[in-house]
Amino acid sequence: MTAQRPIFVTEPHLPPLQEFIPYLEQIWASKRLTNGGPFHEQLEKELAAYLGVQHLSLFANGTLALVTALQALRIGGEVITTPYTFAATAHSLLWNNIKPVFVDIDPVTCNLDPERIEEAITPATTAILPVHCYGLPCDVDRIQQVADIYGLKVIYDAAHAFGVKKDDISILNDGDLAVLSFHATKVMNTFEGGAIVCPDAKIKQRIDYLKNFGFANETTVVAPGINGKMSEVCAAMGLLQLKHIDQALAARTAIHQRYREAFQDIPSLRLQQVPGNLDWNHAYCPLFVLPDHPVSRDALYDVLKAHQIHARRYFYPLVSSFPMYRGLASATPDHLPHAHRLAEQVICLPIYPTLPADDQARLIDLVLQTAQ
Repeated sequence: MTAQRPIFVTEPHLPPLQEFIPYLEQIWASKRLTNGGPFHEQLEKELAAYLGVQHLSLFANGTLALVTALQALRIGGEVITTPYTFAATAHSLLWNNIKPVFVDIDPVTCNLDPERIEEAITPATTAILPVHCYGLPCDVDRIQQVADIYGLKVIYDAAHAFGVKKDDISILNDGDLAVLSFHATKVMNTFEGGAIVCPDAKIKQRIDYLKNFGFANETTVVAPGINGKMSEVCAAMGLLQLKHIDQALAARTAIHQRYREAFQDIPSLRLQQVPGNLDWNHAYCPLFVLPDHPVSRDALYDVLKAHQIHARRYFYPLVSSFPMYRGLASATPDHLPHAHRLAEQVICLPIYPTLPADDQARLIDLVLQTAQ
């Protein structure tokens, strides 16, 4: 019997190696490896143009970008956020000595429920940190309305939201800042990387100081910054990725559509609903295994794993369940019923541009068998 090749929930999208070599040759010839080199400057400009945003500052990774975004706006005290996210969202708050306040999610969108935000606001609240979960936009209008009433800043964790548009406008323009991730498994990757999207040149200048130890010039340090700079090799990878990004997004769309067609008539399985006015990036393909499905989510996870298909339960367990957060009053399960329920149901299926059609068909057949 032929061994089955492993399938992972995502794989890095790598352009042809021969296309990357000329970039490396230029870096070697220039001996400019970091500190805002020519590829770094070019990628900032090209990304801003592609994404339809005013200003963008590149980072070594998305977590450093989150930490710096909070510092750039001088956020302190308490920040309202979601428990249904990757650990970096909440960790960035702790790194800044900020208290996370968890609010439940909308059971349909998996995003922070704007109707629950207001009741969580205290005199110590300074900001809201929502996540565009799976790349699907938060209710940005309602969140901004609440923020304006109470004088709060809004920073979006947009790690999943590269290229997403609503009514042909980038959702990265919402809020005071938006933070991207270019990790190897993201829709757009620079090996490791991230960015902060900001609305004006003044705040970008402060962000650029903060990501370079706070140096304003050779002898002047204006803030206790960090080393968050993106290298020239990573920036070169980003430039090359941009040349192929539209084809990658089209491939993701086709893969997601095959999943949707396969599972649409099974009432015990639910795929994420996508609004018609949304230009989505298909960053993830979450499948929710409902209570009346013949097998549980974890049983389905084990079936797939036994066949070398490594799906992921994003996001299980909840961030609020981690030891450093579960003692918070806002982290109690009774306070977050929708988040806990969905965390027990979700399984993200493999989706990446080079996923072979026969591998996807094998996966689909295994899921369908559990419905019988």
